[in-house]
Amino acid sequence: MKPSEPPKLVDASSNISNDSSASEKGEATSQQQSSNGYALTVDEVIEQHIGALGFAQIVHALLVSIAWTFDAQSTLISIFSDAKPAARLLATGTIVEGSMLCDLSTGEWDWVGGKSDTIVSEWNLICQHKFLVALPSTLFFIGSLFGSGVYGYLADSWFGRKRTLLISCLLTFVTALAISFSPNIWVYAFLRFANGFFRSGIGSCCIVLATEVVGKKWRGQVGQYGFFFFTLEFLSLPLMGYLERKSWRNLYRITSLLPLVYAVFLLPFAYESPRWLLVKGRNKEALVVLKKLARRNGKQLPAVLSLVDPIQGRDGQTSSSSENFWRTKWAVKRIVMVMMAGFGTGFVYYGIQLNAENLNFNLYLTVAVNALMEFPAVFIGSFLLGVVNRRPLFSSSSYLAGICCLLCAVLSLHRVTRALPVSKWLQLAVEAVGFMASSTAYDVLYVYGVELFPTNVRNFAVSLLRQAFMLGASAAPLLVALGRESSMMSFIVFGVASVLSGVVSLWLRETRNAPLYETLTQQGKAEEMVNETEHS
Repeated sequence: MKPSEPPKLVDASSNISNDSSASEKGEATSQQQSSNGYALTVDEVIEQHIGALGFAQIVHALLVSIAWTFDAQSTLISIFSDAKPAARLLATGTIVEGSMLCDLSTGEWDWVGGKSDTIVSEWNLICQHKFLVALPSTLFFIGSLFGSGVYGYLADSWFGRKRTLLISCLLTFVTALAISFSPNIWVYAFLRFANGFFRSGIGSCCIVLATEVVGKKWRGQVGQYGFFFFTLEFLSLPLMGYLERKSWRNLYRITSLLPLVYAVFLLPFAYESPRWLLVKGRNKEALVVLKKLARRNGKQLPAVLSLVDPIQGRDGQTSSSSENFWRTKWAVKRIVMVMMAGFGTGFVYYGIQLNAENLNFNLYLTVAVNALMEFPAVFIGSFLLGVVNRRPLFSSSSYLAGICCLLCAVLSLHRVTRALPVSKWLQLAVEAVGFMASSTAYDVLYVYGVELFPTNVRNFAVSLLRQAFMLGASAAPLLVALGRESSMMSFIVFGVASVLSGVVSLWLRETRNAPLYETLTQQGKAEEMVNETEHS
């Protein structure tokens, strides 16, 4: 195979001119003379020699994105394990619902499917104990909130993306299996917190690993691969939940095995991020990864190629994930806006799913419909990310989700249900469209977050976004519990939160077709020059 031809080298004076021109376009320094021949940035190696998106990158992205299935399992399994099953009168067999059980003695009724169906039936979480049902899910999301920050730091500083993903998958397996042996609600809630903490590294590592090895044109689409696998597992949960409807413990045991199998047999074949290796000063290892990607794409890197070191004047202590992050004004402002948008998006996205039990429909059917709506969300999102700017795509999706939630609130009114016999079908249809829009907003914001920050803090920033998602999600179960008494109120709150998330995003910078920078300093200078050019 004939190696790619090196670009023509230019003298120092033209390099100054080229650097200025590249900065105005928001690009990193394009070429540097080196003793080994010539040096390129990772972006330039991918675009010029490997290919923006080839067979190697597709396989790699699919391989790491599979782990999103475990993220879906851990997050959504409570829809079935924590659901309130039907109860009946022993004397007549009549189904009894809601607060009517509180007026009956223990010997007058029992659970239709037996006591092992869900945690509600096993531990009698009704009447004065009904709000305990929301505790495990809330603690799960709080665990995810704390875990996201820890994993983000570890992935950027110590372990890298791949090893952090491995640790997260193994600990997800351990805690999910332990949950199935919980003796009471308090141990169950604690283990759900632990499971949320340890599983929180999966999503952020997956999306960063997948997008850091492709060209800028394909980042949005490749970032959607993970959400496709998330959707597949979401869709499989109603089937698994139905087959194991007699035992919530078996449901946890089955789902716990999958991350173990993935960590042992599939993850070893994924690559570490060459961008992270380069930022950590491991240039040779980064180049090895890039050469493997090129070879699997049927190409070959020039023998004289080296990589531009993004950190000038290393002092032996390579850049960490917190390279003056909290002292960098533009980065702090940006992460605050991103987290505000993420809080509302996570609150609505997870809230709509958990609120499925408050619709006048079969729970398994409602969850299956929501899962099916994830597919158009992923495909529509993938297409629109290639042709539409990130900011208007996210905000318009949030507005649509908010409007649908408000319509669901109207359709839940008793006077509407009495006057309109098909209102429950309309509510299901509107809720499904709202969930699709919320899912699109969630997916787009994830990709947006990856592009808004440089390599040396990217996993950290995405983890902070994930913390915001989880903080919003941790509030959702409490509102869902309230929705059992007033479904209209829960839909109104979800609707308002979604609209406000879209409004907040208007202050974020557009990133479509922009380069991925390696350090905060590099990105700050490049964006300053772009701003000066736009205002001149």
